Amino acid sequence: MSDSIRLSSVTVNAPDAARLAAFYADITGGQVTFANADWAVVKGPGGRIDFQTVTDHRPPTWPEATSPVHIHLDFYVDDLGAAEARVLAAGAVRFTTQPNAEHCLVFADPAGHPFCLTTWEDISS
Repeated sequence: MSDSIRLSSVTVNAPDAARLAAFYADITGGQVTFANADWAVVKGPGGRIDFQTVTDHRPPTWPEATSPVHIHLDFYVDDLGAAEARVLAAGAVRFTTQPNAEHCLVFADPAGHPFCLTTWEDISS
């Protein structure tokens, strides 16, 4: 046995797992590979995202520091304008506050989770 640890997926809480999975499959070009009332899975070119239905889901607010934001996803894009049009057409909402709009745009998905489109592929380099 190995003590290797690898990321399997990221799980996002939602009021409707299948609906949110469909949104992320649409914007990433991924595919919903499993969906029922409680759980859904999207496999895409950058990996896997799981979605879990939570009956008392409350969307986080952004950018308030006291907000219950537990996670947000970042997606690398080549063209911010084209990617913005795509996510808005799929049902995302652009937040008013955009701290780094020249390189990164912040949106809410249909369940209210913040996510970013970014041209920073590797911020550490």
